[in-house]
Amino acid sequence: MRWALVDGWTVTRRDLIHWANQPMTVIFGVLFPIMITLAFGYLFGGAVEVPSGADYFAFLMPGMYGMTMLFGLSATMIAVTTDASKGVTDRFRSMPMAPSAVLIGRAVADLLNSVLILAGLLVCGLAVGWRPSSLPGALGAVGLLLLLRFALLWAGMYLGLVVKDAGAVVAVQTLEFPVGFLSNAFVAPGTMPGWLGAISEWNPLSSTVAATRELFGNPGWGGDSWVAQHAILMAVVWPVAITVVFFVLSVHRYQCLDR
Repeated sequence: MRWALVDGWTVTRRDLIHWANQPMTVIFGVLFPIMITLAFGYLFGGAVEVPSGADYFAFLMPGMYGMTMLFGLSATMIAVTTDASKGVTDRFRSMPMAPSAVLIGRAVADLLNSVLILAGLLVCGLAVGWRPSSLPGALGAVGLLLLLRFALLWAGMYLGLVVKDAGAVVAVQTLEFPVGFLSNAFVAPGTMPGWLGAISEWNPLSSTVAATRELFGNPGWGGDSWVAQHAILMAVVWPVAITVVFFVLSVHRYQCLDR
């Protein structure tokens, strides 16, 4: 265990050094969700009727926080496929290091990057007038957002180990948008056709967004279904289940790369 943790931190430091040498990548990663948030808020805010007539940014921000965590999936996938295409992964596998270190190091580095991006978006929200109702609730909501990101980065690592070309990465990036919009982040599932609304309510992103709205004290759509009534519970269950499944798949795929 000590060997795995030390080697994992070495791999994490490698990524941190890359960020220091290429700061524009980090800066753009922070600014992009802020730009999208401002575009949604100021371009569409006047045309959208939000629950209980609340301020649009109070409704919008939890949805944008969740969407930003979702979009991190392709970022992890790109990093893994880039290392594989350049032979870095094969070099790691030939070295006397813990086999799990590459995956652990990537997970920690991407989670740190997500913390930075989420912090920038939280500052943006505060700047445009969004406010959480309490500090404990806000901390709980941030924890659920990062838990979702942690689960999705394992999915991104598995996909990055499976795909062989950049076209597959583009396909995953394209699919992030319909998965994100097929949720309660911007539209009430109750306004969708019955079968589509059910899919939207059971979308893991919907559970996290609904739970964070509740913890932040921001307006949400509500809902009568079981999953909507137990959003906080499902915001924990979904990420844990995704993490377990894709952690096992990622470790197995990494061990079988040379087969």
